[in-house]
Amino acid sequence: MKPSSRKFRFATRAVHAGEAPDPITGASSPNLVMSSTFVADPGVNFSVESDETKNAHVYTRWSNPTLDQLERKLADLEGAEAGLVFGSGMAAISGLLMNQLKAGDELVMSDVTYAGASELANETLPNMGIKVKRVDMSNLAAVAAAVTPATKLVYAETPANPIMRLTDIAAVAEIAKANNAEFVVDSTFASPVGTLPIALGADYVIQSITKYLGGHGDAIGGAVLGKQAPLANMRQKILVHGGGILSPFNAWLILRGIATLPLRMRAHQEGALKVAQFLESHPKIKRVMYPGLPSHPQHDLATRQMANFSGMLSFQVEDGNKAARAFADHCEVFHYAVSLGHHRSLLFYMDTDSLLQSSFWLTEAQQASYRAFAGNGIFRTSIGIEDPDDLCEDLEEALRHL
Repeated sequence: MKPSSRKFRFATRAVHAGEAPDPITGASSPNLVMSSTFVADPGVNFSVESDETKNAHVYTRWSNPTLDQLERKLADLEGAEAGLVFGSGMAAISGLLMNQLKAGDELVMSDVTYAGASELANETLPNMGIKVKRVDMSNLAAVAAAVTPATKLVYAETPANPIMRLTDIAAVAEIAKANNAEFVVDSTFASPVGTLPIALGADYVIQSITKYLGGHGDAIGGAVLGKQAPLANMRQKILVHGGGILSPFNAWLILRGIATLPLRMRAHQEGALKVAQFLESHPKIKRVMYPGLPSHPQHDLATRQMANFSGMLSFQVEDGNKAARAFADHCEVFHYAVSLGHHRSLLFYMDTDSLLQSSFWLTEAQQASYRAFAGNGIFRTSIGIEDPDDLCEDLEEALRHL
C-alpha cells in the first residue's frame, strides 16, 4: 500500500497492506520469490551480525521479499510495529519463548492452551532452568496472585484451545505491566478480525497463520507480532540461527488467503452461530461452548473483547467415543480431522483424561475447572464457509446413529 494520510479500514488493508505493484513488471499481485539467495553488493559482510545486511536481502533464511510482504501485512492488521514469520505456529511460539526467557526466569502461562505449547512448558522449559507457573487466566485473582516481580513473561490464549474459555486481555495486561512483565497472547482462534490484543495492552501476539489467516488448509506457518526492536533481535538470534523459516511459497499462499479474511470471518461467525444454536437445542447434545451464545459463561466479556466470535465451537455428548465414530462414518460435509480455521468444516474428539495426562498436567482445582467446561471430552469444531443448513443436516444425520 502506498504511503497515505488516509486511514484505511480493515478490509482494504487486508487486500493492500504490505504489498505494491512490482516496479519492474507492473504485476498487480504479490510476487512469489522462490530464490534461496540474492546477488549482493561486494561490500556486504557474510555474517548476519553485520550492519550491512540489516536492510538487504542476502539469503532467504535471513529475509526474502515475499516473506517481507507477509510480515508487513500481518503487522498492519494486528496494529503492531513489526512482524516475524516462522515455518509453523509452534516455531513461532517456541521462538518467542526461547528469545524472551533464560535460565532463572519465570513464565506464568494459561493452564489450558494449545497442546504443543502446553507440552513445551511442561517439559522443555523447566529443563532449561525456566520456572513455569500454570494458572486459570479467566480467574483474575489467581493471575494477580501468580504474577510477581520475578515474572518475566505472561502467556495467555483466548479463546483457549479447546474449551473456548476467555481471558480478559486488558485486565491481565494491567497485572503484567504492574509487575514489569511482558504479556503475550495467542490469538489464533480469534484472528485479527475478532480481537486485537496489542490495542488491549498485550506486548506480543502469536498467530498460527496456518489457520484463519491462510484459511484454506494448504500452507503451514506462524507469526509473532510486536515491537520492532525485540523482533529484530528474535530474527537474528532465533530465526536465522534456529532456521525455522517459512517457505516463500507458503507465505504467498497465506498472503492470498488474507485478502479474503474479513469476508471469510463473517461467514465463519454466521455459520458457527447457526450450528451452535442447532446443537444447543438438540436433545443428544449436553452442552455447547461458543462465545457468541448467551449461554457461554463469559459471553459479556466476549461481546466487549471480540468484534467477531469466529468459527470455533466445542460441544459435549453423552458418549464421546461412540459419537466420534458416528461423525467420522456418517458426516459428508464435515471432515473428521484436526486443525481449524479452514474454508471446510472440521471436527475432532478430545478426550479429557487423555489431554490431562499428556498435555495439561493440571492441579486438582485446575482439572475441576477444565472439566466444568469439557466434561469427559468435547468435540472441537471448526465451522467453515459452507451453507450452515447443510452443516446442521450433516450433524443431524450423524446424531441419529447415537
